[in-house]
Amino acid sequence: MNDQSELPALVADRCALFFDVDGTLADIQPRPEQVFIPTDTLRALECFQAKGVPVALISGRPLTQIDQLAAPLRLPAAGVHGAERRTVDGHITRLALDADRLNAIERELAAACAQLPGLRLENKRVAFALHFRLAPELEASARALAEDFAARHADVLVLQPGKCVFELKPRGANKGEVIRAFMQEAPFHGRVPVFIGDDLTDEAGFEVVNALGGVSIKVGPGQTKASKRLESVGQVGTWLAGLLKGLP
Repeated sequence: MNDQSELPALVADRCALFFDVDGTLADIQPRPEQVFIPTDTLRALECFQAKGVPVALISGRPLTQIDQLAAPLRLPAAGVHGAERRTVDGHITRLALDADRLNAIERELAAACAQLPGLRLENKRVAFALHFRLAPELEASARALAEDFAARHADVLVLQPGKCVFELKPRGANKGEVIRAFMQEAPFHGRVPVFIGDDLTDEAGFEVVNALGGVSIKVGPGQTKASKRLESVGQVGTWLAGLLKGLP
């Protein structure tokens, strides 16, 4: 496992900050719609932005949900694991998938999930999530269902396991690649990338940030490619407050 000793002393005004949302800025809740970002954390993000430190949110959620959680802020962001990306000037790009194909997949998934009460299907427009947090006994069934759909639709979808969820995301959607794209653009370009995440979906981001000479931070336990670690969402908030103190 990588060295995960004390976090380095970062000079915030030389950094570009990238954050996952669920499990990183916000505690995971029984249902995705119950998640919220604490007020103090939102204020910290606003202060970074006001002081010229670029911030972007990199989430499995769609952009619309990211904006609801971060309101009143509207930050550069990547949604659905990189299938959607909004630049600092507001330009949005999305991976293009056939709408009829996606609608057919959704209908078939919904019918399959109806046979497994407690398994919740979330439609993310270009991706699908099978949530079993409220029915952990369904993990094996959810995995088998997701693996079957990923195999049968391998030309457009790939399987992405997460915390109490199996997602079918568009082929080509990758948190690492959207971080790389942001780092090629102002105001991120030329800064030290810092990415904080908590889940398997964030490992691609850690890998890219490590390759770019940045700082990768895992929240919580588990094997990871991240070089550093914070133990909880609360510690993330505390660390952000300390980072702010170093700004002029």
